[in-house]
Amino acid sequence: MASKAPQGMPAPDLGYGERMSVAAMPRFVDSKRAQGLACALIGAIAFSGKAIVAKLMYKLGADAFTVVGMRMAMALPMFLVMAWWSSRAGAQGALPQPLTRSQRWQIVGLGFSGYYLASTFDFLGLQHISASLERAILYLNPTIVLVLSALFLGQRIRLPQVAATVLSYIGVLIVWLHDWDAASLTAHTQAGEGALGAIAAGSVLVFLSALSYAIYLMGSGQLVQKLGSMRLVGWASCAACVMCLLQWCVVYLGSHGQMGNAASLPWQAWALSALNATACTVLPVWLVMRGVQLLGAPMASQVGMVGPLSTIWMAAAWLGEPVTWRLLVGTATVLAGIVILSRASQAARA
Repeated sequence: MASKAPQGMPAPDLGYGERMSVAAMPRFVDSKRAQGLACALIGAIAFSGKAIVAKLMYKLGADAFTVVGMRMAMALPMFLVMAWWSSRAGAQGALPQPLTRSQRWQIVGLGFSGYYLASTFDFLGLQHISASLERAILYLNPTIVLVLSALFLGQRIRLPQVAATVLSYIGVLIVWLHDWDAASLTAHTQAGEGALGAIAAGSVLVFLSALSYAIYLMGSGQLVQKLGSMRLVGWASCAACVMCLLQWCVVYLGSHGQMGNAASLPWQAWALSALNATACTVLPVWLVMRGVQLLGAPMASQVGMVGPLSTIWMAAAWLGEPVTWRLLVGTATVLAGIVILSRASQAARA
């Protein structure tokens, strides 16, 4: 056991290499933190761009099934690379355990709920509501997880969590009223359908998207610990891509080419779809995972709060969607509710 230096005596001198290591540690920690913040920030903004790109494609004549199908077709090769890369040997040279039959079916189920259903409902809803309202509804995801955990896992809901959940839904209601007032600019209504019906239908579809992803989050807990996040996301996304492509074919054949027709789209729609698959799908998946790895999940999720704010800015700049006080107040209310819910949940677990 090493003894302390007597008072008045200088501490033992460190070697040159040790002095350099100690001096470099704060710089390394700062660099790691900055890299994590950058990854989480860019990933959140890139994810938000998905809705903007989809609405631009709608203006070019695409429908929701075409947008989903083209996005997944272009993203599939990249997800296959991600899944292959995550299955390579680790730092110790040990290969990951091969997937069991049960794990394969779990991955298919998670891909169906978390990526196939969530994506399809989301893009269908975006045909009727603004990108800002879509992002606000999707941010209700933690509240849905909380309710599902109480219903099916017997988890106790505490009063601060109830208050935070109510606050979040009040925020969404405020943004919803913004959409209603600005329906001429934000709602793509169909023949004979009023603005109220269009916004209500779109809101329900996007909420179903959030519900599907909440089910994915609840079901992926144990599996992600066994496989790792990149391996699970890679294979689950591959499964979802195949499902979306099958859906695209069925819709195209069933409608005799009236829906799902990509051949008649201009080149700009194909360019936007490539942007959607890369910068708004695959790249942010990796960036957010990297941000969580460097910062931890709580800090990365707080950085992700920039998502709704970036959606408002991008929707105003590229889609001409109006920015009103209701939109800003409602979005801020949603974010405040989610922050309070996150802290209340952490306190309850502690």
